[in-house]
Amino acid sequence: QVQLVESGGGLVQAGGSLRLSCAASGRTFSSYTMGWFRQAPGKEREFVAGITRSGGSTDYADSVKGRFTTSRDNAKNTVYLQMSSLKPEDTAVYYCASRLGAVVAGTRDYAYWGQGTQVTVSS
Repeated sequence: QVQLVESGGGLVQAGGSLRLSCAASGRTFSSYTMGWFRQAPGKEREFVAGITRSGGSTDYADSVKGRFTTSRDNAKNTVYLQMSSLKPEDTAVYYCASRLGAVVAGTRDYAYWGQGTQVTVSS
């Protein structure tokens, strides 16, 4: 089993930046593809970004391409989401999740989830 803990959320002004971290427990972190998702109030959880187990391939939602970057450090069992040029519409609870296999956008395809971290972007 994998336990995931997100951190780094907070309040930021529009145009600002934040870096989220997701720390994983266990020895098999490098076996898992990692995904980032977000959920705004009254909306469904949506895919934001994903990174393969080696870090060699990433994928992003169109809404964040060019502004967000995901990376990972397998030695530290941690995946990151660097968010820049933040907009009020980026306000949401951000979750990391893990799965075996390729990066996919479906929430049901991820087996393990963190508890989420709140990101609020003020205008």
